[in-house]
Amino acid sequence: MMIELAFVACLTADLERCEDYSLLLLDMPQTACLLMGPTRLATWSEGHPGWQVTSWQCRTPGAGPEDV
Repeated sequence: MMIELAFVACLTADLERCEDYSLLLLDMPQTACLLMGPTRLATWSEGHPGWQVTSWQCRTPGAGPEDV
């Protein structure tokens, strides 16, 4: 099973400038994504200084950005 960790990140210097991102997680049920999401996002944030994750969700890949 594949799940998408979809999130929005904004520049810390300009919180009006935000981008949609996603990470595909293989062989992970949605409940595991919900539990591991914060850890994955922290790792992403370490590699993207100056960006702040403002919202996130676990969903079926390609489901669309309804509630991100």
